[in-house]
Amino acid sequence: MSIINEIKKNKIVAVIRKSNEENIVPILKALADGGVTNVEITAETPNVERVIETAVSQMGDEVNIGAGTVLDPETARTVIMAGAKFIVSPTLNVEALKLTNRYGILNIPGVMTPTEILSAYEHGAQMVKVFPADVVGPNYIKNILGPLPHVQAMVTGGITIDNMNEYLANGCFAVGIGSNLVNANQLKTEEDYTRLADRAKQYTSKLKELNG
Repeated sequence: MSIINEIKKNKIVAVIRKSNEENIVPILKALADGGVTNVEITAETPNVERVIETAVSQMGDEVNIGAGTVLDPETARTVIMAGAKFIVSPTLNVEALKLTNRYGILNIPGVMTPTEILSAYEHGAQMVKVFPADVVGPNYIKNILGPLPHVQAMVTGGITIDNMNEYLANGCFAVGIGSNLVNANQLKTEEDYTRLADRAKQYTSKLKELNG
């Protein structure tokens, strides 16, 4: 199954900030135990290449590992070479989009307005990230699908267990969830990772309510 279809199937993308080579594998194992199997490791992470390489080598068969907060083509190439299977950005960078398309890597650029969304698609984006979603709310997704019915959107920014299903019910295909799910720098003990797995299970269980 392609990465975009994996994201659309599982619906949750965990956004992992401030991880390192020592804790990334326990984080990914906890998330996978809870049913969350798509993650983005943000590019401002110190030594992000090594963190991604460690994640891919240890967990690449169980988790789809992408890179987030990718702002330019240089960073995009760096994380792709490290093994990232997809790219997520807070903004639309056309040159980065061209590069990822050249490598056959899914790029989900950050957009807000209908003009940005259409521009992203015209430059080859298969999916876009509406960010920050909490500024506009779930109804915005429904509204943009009227004139742009082909949009495949993920939303990020202020997504919680209490509001994610409303976004999904209004037409987006996936949600990116950061600190409401994962706080990498606060994970110290086995109990912390157990709680992370339990929290991930709560999110994946919540998705079942979408189908009644």
